[in-house]
Amino acid sequence: MKKILRFRNIAAFLLLTASLLVLFCSCGSSVPPSDVTGVDSLPGKIIGTQLGTVGDTYASDYEELGSEIKRYNKGTDAIMALKQGKVDCVIIDSEPAKKFAALNSDITILDEALTNEEYAICIAKDKEELLNDINAALAELKANGTIDSIISNYIGEEAGNSPYISPEGTERNNGKLIMATNAAFEPYEFDRGGQVVGIDPDIVQAIADILGKELVIQDMEFDSIITAVQSGKADIGAAGMTVTEDRLKNINFTKPYTTAKQVIIVRNGNSSSGSVIKEKFVHNFISEGRWKYITNGLATTIRISFFAVIFGTIFGFLIAIVRFSCDQSGKFRILNALCKLYITIIRGTPAMIQLLIIYYVVFASSNIDAVLVATIAFGLNSSAYIAEIVRAGISSIDTGQFEAGRSLGFNYVQTMRYFILPQAIKNILPALGNEFIVLLKETSISGYIGIRDLTRGGDLIRSRTYDAFMPLIAVALIYLVIVVILSKLVSLLERRLNNDRK
Repeated sequence: MKKILRFRNIAAFLLLTASLLVLFCSCGSSVPPSDVTGVDSLPGKIIGTQLGTVGDTYASDYEELGSEIKRYNKGTDAIMALKQGKVDCVIIDSEPAKKFAALNSDITILDEALTNEEYAICIAKDKEELLNDINAALAELKANGTIDSIISNYIGEEAGNSPYISPEGTERNNGKLIMATNAAFEPYEFDRGGQVVGIDPDIVQAIADILGKELVIQDMEFDSIITAVQSGKADIGAAGMTVTEDRLKNINFTKPYTTAKQVIIVRNGNSSSGSVIKEKFVHNFISEGRWKYITNGLATTIRISFFAVIFGTIFGFLIAIVRFSCDQSGKFRILNALCKLYITIIRGTPAMIQLLIIYYVVFASSNIDAVLVATIAFGLNSSAYIAEIVRAGISSIDTGQFEAGRSLGFNYVQTMRYFILPQAIKNILPALGNEFIVLLKETSISGYIGIRDLTRGGDLIRSRTYDAFMPLIAVALIYLVIVVILSKLVSLLERRLNNDRK
């Protein structure tokens, strides 16, 4: 029977892997060209945009004209949706659009631009002095040609010839300048070898040099940038951000440092270049050492999960004991009521919302490490579920066991420790194992506060290679392998405890 079960597990794993590979290989199939020919043909179409961008804002105007807007967290995801026929076109900034078109032969940028815009740096409304200092620095960089030189390094015929280098002897005695950005917007900001580079990082570095500050870059989701600046988690936000009236209601902007335009990307009907799996594997993981995004992200995911499990287990056991004690003796009623309220709130709200609240509200004025914040957030979330699991396990033990312990002269704590909890743990071990697995997978949302976990590592690869499926399959398989290992360990421990019981 054990051999049959083992064979079934292996077969299920191989079947899933094969299915994913079939899905991957089928993605090169041809999709009909878009019937979008210009701005006038947008009404009634399905338009893809990146959430929170100016392209998203302008696309929203067409909803009243019968268009459907599909919003994606990343421009790369919107492009993949276009290639697969899920949207008719994508509205996005012109320079990133050129990068998309250069690497995907089956999409084309229409000649007609949707709108022109100006990029600026966002700063919280209560930092007028910093705003004035950066405006003065921008004026100096424009006057001496530094900004034009930086832009020409990434755009145009001289691209890649003269990257910005801080002047020798630059002093940085005025603290740090923390910049929030989204490194998936080439050429304005993108990840190269684990370092965020591009037009915006270079310009901000030049500003930091003038101000005598050390530049610190935080990579996060685009729609989290303004929140990070408002909450004080970052001093400035720079990610090809356009000044709009809606944004000005909540945040200040510097003087513009460059101009851009929104363009429309459509499918042209050409078949995408179907590289073989080996070539795609090299492109996604070997070139530029991109496999490090996965390994480094995996290490971060394991670290968050490990410490969150410890924190959640300890806190969950304490809550469970308080609740059980109140049910048995009627003591700790106020504390029990607080525990009930805590469990209700945690179990009644999404983990992502809890993570954002803890990072941007609870620790708004603190420069606490984001990994530590994630550990606390996921630990608190898990503790509520563990508390109910443990309480149910304790309640499942016959009250005669408790009475027997007390009759032998053991006090309440000793009875719980030597009689009740050991039996309860045996009963709840499978449920605890499932909770640990759920916690591991929930950490995949850590990227919303700028953490480069395993999922974020796959996103970074996708943002550089514009290939959705190979990175996603790799990340999914890694999670699957970890879950299989955890399930096996829990099974072995459960068997060991059952043997001890015999």
